[in-house]
Amino acid sequence: MKPPDKERMTLQFLRGDSQAPKGHAILTARSTFNANAVFWAYCVVPPLPVSLTKYLPSFLAAHLSAEDLQDPTGGGGMPIPPMLEEAESLEQLRSLAEIRDDDLCDLGTINPDNEHARMQLAIIGGQEYGQLYQSYAGTFTQTAAPALSTRKVVEPLTLDDMDAEELLIQTMTERQRLAELGKLVGVIRYALDGRDNHLVQETKQRMLRVGRSLPEKYRVSDLITTATNPQEQGARLAELYIKRGYKLLDEEYSDIPGIERAIRELQG
Repeated sequence: MKPPDKERMTLQFLRGDSQAPKGHAILTARSTFNANAVFWAYCVVPPLPVSLTKYLPSFLAAHLSAEDLQDPTGGGGMPIPPMLEEAESLEQLRSLAEIRDDDLCDLGTINPDNEHARMQLAIIGGQEYGQLYQSYAGTFTQTAAPALSTRKVVEPLTLDDMDAEELLIQTMTERQRLAELGKLVGVIRYALDGRDNHLVQETKQRMLRVGRSLPEKYRVSDLITTATNPQEQGARLAELYIKRGYKLLDEEYSDIPGIERAIRELQG
Protein backbone atom coordinates (compact mmCIF):
# COMPACT_ATOMS: atom_id res chain seq x y z
CA MET A 1 0.00 0.00 0.00
CA LYS A 2 1.53 3.27 -1.09
CA PRO A 3 1.33 6.43 1.01
CA PRO A 4 -1.20 9.04 -0.08
CA ASP A 5 -0.31 11.49 -2.79
CA LYS A 6 0.72 14.71 -1.15
CA GLU A 7 3.12 17.53 -1.89
CA ARG A 8 6.37 17.13 -0.06
CA MET A 9 6.26 19.02 3.21
CA THR A 10 9.24 20.95 4.45
CA LEU A 11 10.24 19.84 7.92
CA GLN A 12 11.14 22.75 10.15
CA PHE A 13 13.99 21.80 12.49
CA LEU A 14 13.30 23.50 15.81
CA ARG A 15 16.34 21.69 17.18
CA GLY A 16 19.06 19.96 15.19
CA ASP A 17 20.38 20.32 11.65
CA SER A 18 18.45 19.22 8.54
CA GLN A 19 21.81 18.65 6.80
CA ALA A 20 22.95 16.28 9.54
CA PRO A 21 19.92 14.60 11.17
CA LYS A 22 20.62 12.43 14.20
CA GLY A 23 18.35 9.61 13.03
CA HIS A 24 15.93 10.08 15.92
CA ALA A 25 13.52 12.98 16.26
CA ILE A 26 10.44 14.21 18.07
CA LEU A 27 7.95 15.22 15.37
CA THR A 28 5.45 17.90 16.38
CA ALA A 29 2.32 19.45 14.90
CA ARG A 30 0.10 22.27 16.11
CA SER A 31 -3.70 22.25 16.29
CA THR A 32 -5.53 24.25 13.63
CA PHE A 33 -7.99 25.35 16.32
CA ASN A 34 -5.78 26.05 19.31
CA ALA A 35 -2.26 27.46 18.94
CA ASN A 36 -1.33 26.13 22.40
CA ALA A 37 -2.27 22.51 21.61
CA VAL A 38 0.60 20.44 20.26
CA PHE A 39 0.81 16.84 19.05
CA TRP A 40 3.81 14.53 18.75
CA ALA A 41 5.25 11.26 17.47
CA TYR A 42 8.78 9.88 17.88
CA CYS A 43 10.62 9.03 14.68
CA VAL A 44 13.48 6.52 14.48
CA VAL A 45 15.63 5.65 11.47
CA PRO A 46 17.56 2.35 11.88
CA PRO A 47 21.34 2.98 11.85
CA LEU A 48 22.06 -0.30 10.01
CA PRO A 49 20.16 -2.34 7.40
CA VAL A 50 17.22 -4.27 8.82
CA SER A 51 14.24 -6.07 7.35
CA LEU A 52 11.28 -4.12 8.69
CA THR A 53 8.82 -6.89 7.84
CA LYS A 54 10.44 -9.05 10.52
CA TYR A 55 9.86 -6.57 13.32
CA LEU A 56 6.96 -4.24 12.46
CA PRO A 57 3.45 -5.08 13.64
CA SER A 58 1.26 -5.75 10.62
CA PHE A 59 -0.84 -2.60 11.07
CA LEU A 60 2.32 -0.47 10.89
CA ALA A 61 3.73 -2.38 7.93
CA ALA A 62 0.50 -1.72 6.06
CA HIS A 63 1.26 2.00 6.06
CA LEU A 64 4.60 1.55 4.31
CA SER A 65 4.83 1.22 0.55
CA ALA A 66 5.95 -2.04 -1.04
CA GLU A 67 9.04 -0.19 -2.27
CA ASP A 68 9.95 0.80 1.28
CA LEU A 69 9.62 -2.77 2.49
CA GLN A 70 11.75 -4.09 -0.35
CA ASP A 71 14.58 -1.83 0.80
CA PRO A 72 16.34 -3.67 3.68
CA THR A 73 17.21 -0.36 5.33
CA GLY A 74 13.54 0.45 5.70
CA GLY A 75 13.81 3.74 3.76
CA GLY A 76 11.83 6.23 5.78
CA GLY A 77 11.68 6.85 9.48
CA MET A 78 9.37 4.88 11.74
CA PRO A 79 6.83 7.00 13.70
CA ILE A 80 6.11 5.70 17.21
CA PRO A 81 3.21 5.79 17.94
CA PRO A 82 1.84 5.65 14.37
CA MET A 83 -0.58 8.50 15.12
CA LEU A 84 0.21 11.97 16.46
CA GLU A 85 -0.71 12.13 20.16
CA GLU A 86 -1.40 15.25 22.23
CA ALA A 87 1.45 16.51 24.42
CA GLU A 88 1.45 18.76 27.45
CA SER A 89 3.18 21.62 25.62
CA LEU A 90 5.82 22.44 23.04
CA GLU A 91 8.12 23.50 25.88
CA GLN A 92 7.87 20.00 27.37
CA LEU A 93 8.85 18.43 24.03
CA ARG A 94 11.69 20.91 23.55
CA SER A 95 13.03 20.12 27.03
CA LEU A 96 12.86 16.37 26.36
CA ALA A 97 14.66 16.83 23.05
CA GLU A 98 17.44 18.71 24.83
CA ILE A 99 17.80 16.08 27.55
CA ARG A 100 17.74 13.17 25.09
CA ASP A 101 19.68 14.97 22.35
CA ASP A 102 16.88 14.38 19.82
CA ASP A 103 16.08 16.42 16.75
CA LEU A 104 12.84 18.39 17.14
CA CYS A 105 10.86 18.91 13.94
CA ASP A 106 7.69 20.85 13.18
CA LEU A 107 5.25 19.23 10.71
CA GLY A 108 2.86 22.19 10.55
CA THR A 109 -0.79 22.14 11.61
CA ILE A 110 -3.31 19.34 11.99
CA ASN A 111 -7.02 18.98 12.71
CA PRO A 112 -6.95 17.20 16.09
CA ASP A 113 -10.40 15.71 15.52
CA ASN A 114 -9.33 13.90 12.34
CA GLU A 115 -7.61 10.70 13.49
CA HIS A 116 -6.89 9.61 9.91
CA ALA A 117 -5.10 12.90 9.20
CA ARG A 118 -3.08 12.56 12.43
CA MET A 119 -1.92 9.13 11.32
CA GLN A 120 -1.13 10.23 7.76
CA LEU A 121 0.87 13.27 8.88
CA ALA A 122 2.97 11.11 11.24
CA ILE A 123 3.71 8.68 8.41
CA ILE A 124 4.56 11.38 5.87
CA GLY A 125 6.70 13.28 8.39
CA GLY A 126 8.57 10.09 9.27
CA GLN A 127 9.21 9.35 5.61
CA GLU A 128 10.61 12.81 4.95
CA TYR A 129 12.79 12.74 8.04
CA GLY A 130 14.04 9.31 6.97
CA GLN A 131 14.90 10.60 3.52
CA LEU A 132 16.91 13.45 5.04
CA TYR A 133 18.78 11.00 7.22
CA GLN A 134 19.47 8.64 4.31
CA SER A 135 20.90 11.52 2.29
CA TYR A 136 23.15 12.41 5.20
CA ALA A 137 24.11 8.77 5.75
CA GLY A 138 25.29 8.60 2.15
CA THR A 139 28.23 10.79 3.16
CA PHE A 140 29.43 8.28 5.79
CA THR A 141 32.55 6.18 5.20
CA GLN A 142 31.16 2.80 4.19
CA THR A 143 33.64 0.68 6.16
CA ALA A 144 31.07 -2.01 6.87
CA ALA A 145 29.65 -2.21 3.35
CA PRO A 146 31.40 -5.47 2.26
CA ALA A 147 30.21 -7.35 5.32
CA LEU A 148 26.67 -6.02 5.05
CA SER A 149 26.41 -6.83 1.35
CA THR A 150 26.78 -10.56 2.08
CA ARG A 151 23.79 -10.63 4.40
CA LYS A 152 20.68 -12.42 3.23
CA VAL A 153 17.78 -10.09 2.59
CA VAL A 154 14.42 -11.43 3.72
CA GLU A 155 11.75 -11.31 1.05
CA PRO A 156 9.20 -8.61 1.92
CA LEU A 157 5.55 -9.26 2.56
CA THR A 158 3.10 -8.55 -0.21
CA LEU A 159 0.81 -5.71 0.87
CA ASP A 160 -1.31 -5.42 -2.28
CA ASP A 161 -4.31 -7.09 -0.67
CA MET A 162 -3.82 -5.65 2.81
CA ASP A 163 -6.30 -3.15 4.16
CA ALA A 164 -4.70 -0.69 6.58
CA GLU A 165 -7.97 0.11 8.36
CA GLU A 166 -8.82 -3.55 8.80
CA LEU A 167 -5.38 -4.27 10.23
CA LEU A 168 -5.71 -1.34 12.60
CA ILE A 169 -9.06 -2.67 13.84
CA GLN A 170 -7.45 -6.06 14.49
CA THR A 171 -4.97 -4.44 16.86
CA MET A 172 -7.76 -3.03 19.05
CA THR A 173 -8.86 -4.68 22.28
CA GLU A 174 -12.54 -5.57 22.72
CA ARG A 175 -12.96 -2.51 24.95
CA GLN A 176 -11.48 -0.25 22.27
CA ARG A 177 -13.79 -1.77 19.64
CA LEU A 178 -16.82 -1.17 21.84
CA ALA A 179 -15.68 2.41 22.41
CA GLU A 180 -15.26 2.86 18.66
CA LEU A 181 -18.79 1.53 18.07
CA GLY A 182 -20.12 3.98 20.66
CA LYS A 183 -18.45 6.89 18.87
CA LEU A 184 -19.79 5.71 15.52
CA VAL A 185 -23.32 5.54 16.93
CA GLY A 186 -22.95 9.23 17.78
CA VAL A 187 -21.81 9.96 14.22
CA ILE A 188 -24.81 8.14 12.76
CA ARG A 189 -27.27 9.99 15.01
CA TYR A 190 -25.67 13.29 13.99
CA ALA A 191 -25.92 12.30 10.31
CA LEU A 192 -29.56 11.26 10.71
CA ASP A 193 -30.43 14.63 12.26
CA GLY A 194 -28.73 16.37 9.33
CA ARG A 195 -30.33 14.04 6.75
CA ASP A 196 -26.86 13.12 5.51
CA ASN A 197 -27.53 9.68 4.06
CA HIS A 198 -24.04 9.35 2.62
CA LEU A 199 -22.46 9.77 6.06
CA VAL A 200 -24.99 7.34 7.54
CA GLN A 201 -24.05 4.62 5.04
CA GLU A 202 -20.33 5.30 5.33
CA THR A 203 -20.46 5.09 9.14
CA LYS A 204 -22.64 1.98 8.99
CA GLN A 205 -20.00 0.23 6.87
CA ARG A 206 -17.31 1.12 9.40
CA MET A 207 -19.47 -0.23 12.23
CA LEU A 208 -19.85 -3.47 10.28
CA ARG A 209 -16.07 -3.72 9.90
CA VAL A 210 -15.47 -3.14 13.60
CA GLY A 211 -18.30 -5.50 14.52
CA ARG A 212 -16.95 -8.38 12.48
CA SER A 213 -14.06 -8.69 14.93
CA LEU A 214 -16.33 -8.89 17.99
CA PRO A 215 -18.02 -12.06 19.33
CA GLU A 216 -21.68 -12.65 18.48
CA LYS A 217 -22.67 -12.09 22.12
CA TYR A 218 -22.32 -8.33 21.62
CA ARG A 219 -25.18 -8.37 19.06
CA VAL A 220 -23.53 -5.78 16.82
CA SER A 221 -26.02 -6.35 13.99
CA ASP A 222 -28.87 -5.40 16.34
CA LEU A 223 -26.88 -2.37 17.49
CA ILE A 224 -26.41 -1.17 13.90
CA THR A 225 -30.09 -1.70 13.07
CA THR A 226 -31.21 0.40 16.02
CA ALA A 227 -28.51 3.05 15.53
CA THR A 228 -29.72 3.70 11.98
CA ASN A 229 -33.36 3.97 13.07
CA PRO A 230 -34.14 7.70 12.72
CA GLN A 231 -36.72 7.62 15.53
CA GLU A 232 -35.76 8.55 19.07
CA GLN A 233 -36.42 4.94 20.05
CA GLY A 234 -33.43 3.94 17.90
CA ALA A 235 -31.05 6.20 19.82
CA ARG A 236 -32.24 4.84 23.16
CA LEU A 237 -31.95 1.20 22.00
CA ALA A 238 -28.46 1.80 20.64
CA GLU A 239 -27.44 3.26 24.00
CA LEU A 240 -28.78 0.17 25.76
CA TYR A 241 -26.91 -2.20 23.43
CA ILE A 242 -23.64 -0.36 24.07
CA LYS A 243 -24.30 -0.45 27.81
CA ARG A 244 -25.08 -4.17 27.58
CA GLY A 245 -21.78 -4.72 25.74
CA TYR A 246 -19.75 -3.11 28.51
CA LYS A 247 -21.57 -5.15 31.16
CA LEU A 248 -20.64 -8.34 29.26
CA LEU A 249 -17.06 -7.16 28.89
CA ASP A 250 -16.74 -6.36 32.61
CA GLU A 251 -18.55 -9.60 33.55
CA GLU A 252 -21.23 -7.66 35.45
CA TYR A 253 -23.79 -10.27 34.49
CA SER A 254 -26.30 -9.41 37.23
CA ASP A 255 -27.03 -6.07 35.51
CA ILE A 256 -27.74 -7.59 32.10
CA PRO A 257 -31.33 -8.90 32.70
CA GLY A 258 -32.52 -5.37 33.52
CA ILE A 259 -30.97 -4.02 30.32
CA GLU A 260 -32.49 -6.87 28.28
CA ARG A 261 -35.90 -6.07 29.81
CA ALA A 262 -35.55 -2.39 28.89
CA ILE A 263 -34.65 -3.37 25.32
CA ARG A 264 -37.72 -5.60 25.01
CA GLU A 265 -39.98 -2.87 26.37
CA LEU A 266 -38.67 -0.33 23.86
CA GLN A 267 -39.09 -2.81 21.05
CA GLY A 268 -42.73 -3.12 22.05
